[in-house]
Amino acid sequence: MASPFAKLIRPPTLDRYVLRQLFVGLLASTGGLVALIWLTQSLRFVPLIVDHGLSLRVFLQLTSLMIPGFVAVILPITTFLVVLFGYQRMAGDRELTVMRAAGLSPLELARPGLVCAMVATALCFVLNLWIAPDSYHSFRQYEFQIRNRMAAFMLQDGVFNQVSGQMTVYVRSRDNDGTLHGVLVEDDRDPQSPATILARHGAIVIVHDQPRVVLYDGSREEIDRKTGRLNVLTFTRNTVDLTGQKHDQTELRDAAEMSLHELLHPDPHEVAPRDRGKFAVEAWHRLTSPLTAFSFAMIGLLAILRGAFSRHGSITRPLFAILGVVGLLAVSLTLQNLASRNTSLVPLMWVAALLPGTVCCIMLFGAEIGAAMLSGRRQTN
Repeated sequence: MASPFAKLIRPPTLDRYVLRQLFVGLLASTGGLVALIWLTQSLRFVPLIVDHGLSLRVFLQLTSLMIPGFVAVILPITTFLVVLFGYQRMAGDRELTVMRAAGLSPLELARPGLVCAMVATALCFVLNLWIAPDSYHSFRQYEFQIRNRMAAFMLQDGVFNQVSGQMTVYVRSRDNDGTLHGVLVEDDRDPQSPATILARHGAIVIVHDQPRVVLYDGSREEIDRKTGRLNVLTFTRNTVDLTGQKHDQTELRDAAEMSLHELLHPDPHEVAPRDRGKFAVEAWHRLTSPLTAFSFAMIGLLAILRGAFSRHGSITRPLFAILGVVGLLAVSLTLQNLASRNTSLVPLMWVAALLPGTVCCIMLFGAEIGAAMLSGRRQTN
């Protein structure tokens, strides 16, 4: 007798019909939610367009780099919703009744949902381990370049321009070729020695994607905190960095843009010892979160396929399934926060990701698989 799992490899026409509905629904729901999240998250970059003239093309290129991260987060949830409501619709249209009358077992009925869940799980792994970290790293680099360039080109003549929280630049006038006249720079990046820089004229240059203003024929004035005297240094040429922050601060990397190997074996120069637990939890989260796509889909299948058939439909089981998934999401977030403080709790993240799907499989397919194994043993004997 053929194993019941062998049927998963050869989907018949009926399975292709259900799979087509599931994948279309998954694509539509995931795309819609991603578009909604992208719209809300991209609103914080609108001032770059309105105030500083950032082009629409650059805006779309920048914000589109956030999309893989959105997909990785919501794909397990949309997989659950598509499986739950897809099978609920078939139950309401009596399609599941016809399939059961044709002799299909629970495993055969759930086969399209299992295939959909496995595809979503594999896609989540690809997104979490490769695409999303690389995309977020490119996003941060691109955003840094854009903001630095905006800091250079947003200087308006006749206005005190707040380049950053520690630097203010005033330009009396600007020529068409970009030459600045009457430049004043209030540089407070070093709290111990704030400086005021005056120059007759200057020009803005971009060096390694960082804006700098080259000043000519000016002076740099600082107050000595010990003596209270004003120190004046005259210069014929001086360069001032407009980024408003130290270079080592710009090179700090976020956990979301690191690879799995970097999270598990962090560079001691980039990650402080107290933050290693947080980075390790991020690595395990990338490995466990895709498994929730399968577990959530199994919860949806169990809610629809198990139990007595109701001619008028049932809203109770889908409602309990939704509440169960919401509870699992809350448990997962709680475990991440606790594990970041105590890494010995990391195995619980695997339990929360795998246990619901395993229990649902046993409840839904246990009797069928046990009967198949018993029949196989009898035939062998």
